Amino acid sequence: MVDVVVVGAGVIGLTSAIRLRDAGARVALVAADPPERTVSAVAAAVWYPTHTDPDPRVLAWAGETYDELARQAAAGAPGVVMRRTRMFVQPSDDPWWARVVPDFEDHGGEWRFTVPTVEMGPYLEWLVARLAGGGVRLERRRLRDLAEAAELGPVVVNATGLAAGVLCADAAMVPARGRIVLVANPGIETSVRDEHHPAGTAYVHPRSRDVVLGGTFELGEWDTGPDPRVARGIVARCTELVPELAGAPVLGELAGLRPVRRSGPRVGADPEPLPGGARMIHNYGHGGAGVTLSWGCASTVLVDFGRDLGPDRGEPHPPAGRPA
Repeated sequence: MVDVVVVGAGVIGLTSAIRLRDAGARVALVAADPPERTVSAVAAAVWYPTHTDPDPRVLAWAGETYDELARQAAAGAPGVVMRRTRMFVQPSDDPWWARVVPDFEDHGGEWRFTVPTVEMGPYLEWLVARLAGGGVRLERRRLRDLAEAAELGPVVVNATGLAAGVLCADAAMVPARGRIVLVANPGIETSVRDEHHPAGTAYVHPRSRDVVLGGTFELGEWDTGPDPRVARGIVARCTELVPELAGAPVLGELAGLRPVRRSGPRVGADPEPLPGGARMIHNYGHGGAGVTLSWGCASTVLVDFGRDLGPDRGEPHPPAGRPA
């Protein structure tokens, strides 16, 4: 028997499990799919609270995650880099999140700032290795319902992403298909974003070996098969945004289903116990901001776990405080 069962092995589930394990909890990790087959593996993974509301909780989660990823970048965590960003905006746009970004600058029609970027392949492997080093290994199991997880422990953390729509009968959950194109990096080092491009959002995020070009945010679309027409459009508007991309070889096209919750992320303890009396803590519905909110939300899970683990194994602690 363990203290807590985390269900889901995307970035939300892995960071929740790490926060709990680091606090001394005995953790089991259960998921239908391994990390490399989750939507987290497809993410462009640049810190930015995209398609989120200016909610104080979201700001606090984003701020704590910014700080944690910045620490990881400084410590050489695999795949984590602090990268300069240029973002073209309309004068009416509201950078409500800017107070947690230390070097944010508003130049009228352009914002400039530095934020963490994450290459999710090596990063997910690193998170899994951290858990394995603490004795937590992933058990592959497709659950019929969340009550099945409660057979393993008295507390269940629901980090099931889009599957929470079925597992929790949450009608607010909806997929938002995101398409990206990967091209060879011709030497670009700065991220560039334009969310008001007439043909759709355009973003250019360089990584160590390639550049992520995006993208789409298509609510209610489930098909992740290739679409050459959309891919050509992404390349065209990103090349218009960053002319240095002209002629860059295309390395691949990817699509993923972001777990959007229309009323915002659901993070916190459920007032209703599972059958048999197990407590449940939710952590799902982050849409395209999973990486951006991950470590902050994991700290909220830890606080809501909320029981003394004893002096020999440590005890839960609240997040290290960013402005709300």
